[in-house]
Amino acid sequence: MEMTLDAPLDMHLHLRDGEMLEIVAPLSAKDFAGGLIMPNLVPPVTDLAMVRAYRKRIEEAMGEAVFKPYMTLFFKADYSPAFLEEAREEILAIKLYPAGITTNSEGGVKGFDLATLSPVLGVMSDLGIPLCVHGESDGFVMDRESEFIPVYERLAGAFPDLKIVMEHVTTAAALGALERHENLYATITLHHLYITLDEVAGGLLRPHLFCKPIAKRPEDRAALREAAFKAHPKVMFGSDSAPHPREAKEAPGCAAGVFTAPVALPALAQLFEAHGALENLQAFVSDNARRIYGIEPPAKKVTLQKTPMRVPAGYGEAVVPMFAGEELAWSVARAG
Repeated sequence: MEMTLDAPLDMHLHLRDGEMLEIVAPLSAKDFAGGLIMPNLVPPVTDLAMVRAYRKRIEEAMGEAVFKPYMTLFFKADYSPAFLEEAREEILAIKLYPAGITTNSEGGVKGFDLATLSPVLGVMSDLGIPLCVHGESDGFVMDRESEFIPVYERLAGAFPDLKIVMEHVTTAAALGALERHENLYATITLHHLYITLDEVAGGLLRPHLFCKPIAKRPEDRAALREAAFKAHPKVMFGSDSAPHPREAKEAPGCAAGVFTAPVALPALAQLFEAHGALENLQAFVSDNARRIYGIEPPAKKVTLQKTPMRVPAGYGEAVVPMFAGEELAWSVARAG
């Protein structure tokens, strides 16, 4: 049994930098036609020289693969209209992080005062630059996404022409907001389609499944699955694949992030087939993103085959993927 995907896209991807970039970039570039690259490096990507330099490092790391890195900027409230006008030609979106809420987000937004944010958001709306948001409060960990929904709704109401992407949604409540605001969209990760908090901490702690936002309840996972399996037109795949070295994961103060890039498509095919939804995988991993962002990725066909894939224990020196050492029912047969 085979299926061929046309230009699959990963619309939320962490490639890191330096040695980690060299390890992980080829893995995404092999299976995908493009990805939306997150800007939370150290220091974060906040000017066009940094965008250009990072794009070049990504292209060098991925080699000859057919893959387009769609670049982003780290949101700052003092970007000028002239800067944003120039940036529009270099980036696909701007990513907003609440300050200190996740990896390398210390320079993010505090308070979400519309008077402070409006000058930049207004220009972004006029220029057609989408806003991607890591939507969590600093409250109790299981409630952080739900507590942030009013912020999404204030932004969506204040800027009705601004495309706002709720990144890596984890709750039924967040999906409900899609129906109330025409300009809200969402990405869903692989790991949140598979796991709940029980898989992370219900038995022995599994650090390689610890992520932010944290996995939620079974009813939340069921809502995410329903949206993905039906290829809800406002939902698209964004892996939030977030590699960390083993020593940062298997340690006190475990780093947040699940590394899924090399297993994403086989694992999605396995899950969609199990729920009778393979016919909607193309829309979830490509068609919806193309329409939402108005992009045409490079021509690339990726053929998946129902042949078992044994997931490696690690990549490079010590980057551990989801499903490490396990067998998936599907594998990538060819791409190009």
